[in-house]
Amino acid sequence: MTSPWTNEAAIGRWNTGTTVEAMEATADDGDFAKRHLVNPDLLRLLGDVRGRRVLDAGCGNGYFSRMLAERGALVTGVEPTDRMVAFARGKEAELRQGVTYVQADLTRLPDLGDPFDAVVCSMVLMSIPDWKPAMRACVEALRPGGRFVFALVHPAFEHLLETWREHGHHRRHRYLTEYEIPGPTAPDFHRPLSAYLNELASLGCRIRELAEPALAPAAAAEATPTTPGIDAYVHLPNFLLVSADAPA
Repeated sequence: MTSPWTNEAAIGRWNTGTTVEAMEATADDGDFAKRHLVNPDLLRLLGDVRGRRVLDAGCGNGYFSRMLAERGALVTGVEPTDRMVAFARGKEAELRQGVTYVQADLTRLPDLGDPFDAVVCSMVLMSIPDWKPAMRACVEALRPGGRFVFALVHPAFEHLLETWREHGHHRRHRYLTEYEIPGPTAPDFHRPLSAYLNELASLGCRIRELAEPALAPAAAAEATPTTPGIDAYVHLPNFLLVSADAPA
């Protein structure tokens, strides 16, 4: 894919498009999708994090870093945008959980100390134009055999809610090619699932599990009055999570 976007331009767009109000609204456990679909499997795939060094790669406002710290992890969060890292550091000053927030581009990580037991990269890779160096940096930050868990918008079911509302089922007309997906804050970039898994394999990682979480029918019924079409998430996966082990 030839794209006019650079990593620096994407970071700039996320920085200018992010509001304090939006970060405050998701500061505890993320938005509806994170709470019901992404977070539970992220935590399950990471396993017991007590006393473990965990890197939250692309931590945004730091909500998941704080969730990990509550569970006893020794957390470093890396975030490139000025506004989000400032917000995360403000929360740390308030809560004093021992989370270290570092401002850096994932493709150019500074020295973060000893290798990590686990790296989590949630809803980040599909937002990075030049994403392969970021995945490589995540794997290289791990100790031998360490756990790498990442989450994406499922490449086969992007725009699931919108197409379900319009048609009553999911539709897509292309999948194999890479292309830009305009977003309200900044674009995402569609890549087939094979692109991510093949890159993971090229880095010597061993896949442990793929997860495609479904929304509980009760949660869908409760949300339907304010979010028509949310029952799509009961039937089709809007998110994909991958757990892998770094080379031993």
